[in-house]
Amino acid sequence: MSAVFNESKFINGGCAPRENFNDLPAFVAVAREGSFTRAAAQLGVSQSALSHTICGLETRLGLRLLTRTTRSVAPTEAGERLLATVARRFEEIEQALAAPSDLREQPAGTIRISTAEHAANQVLWPWLATLLPDTRISRWKSISITA
Repeated sequence: MSAVFNESKFINGGCAPRENFNDLPAFVAVAREGSFTRAAAQLGVSQSALSHTICGLETRLGLRLLTRTTRSVAPTEAGERLLATVARRFEEIEQALAAPSDLREQPAGTIRISTAEHAANQVLWPWLATLLPDTRISRWKSISITA
């Protein structure tokens, strides 16, 4: 018995196949908007490209995910199930990606200073006090200063 090996689905010669999930956000947008036109505008793609993306997803899954009429688009039962699961996951991912944004707002890192104690007390600590007005670790939790 021989197995078909599709090399393009393997990452860097690894063993685990990798699915392409780029079509899932497109599905979520169409299902939420109820319109290919509005979803395409939201995603910044053409209606045709979006339609091909959704058709590709439906083909890959072997399921009809959306019921299309000339005036509306609505998820099928399978589409509702997928939307409920996938949309929640994307919201979690968006929240996780937004969480580190507060780290951009404050300095972070380690400042290591090798100097004589007198120089540190007379020059460096006063200078650091102007650079970082509150050199206590409580304000700048991501900075440690060692002298």
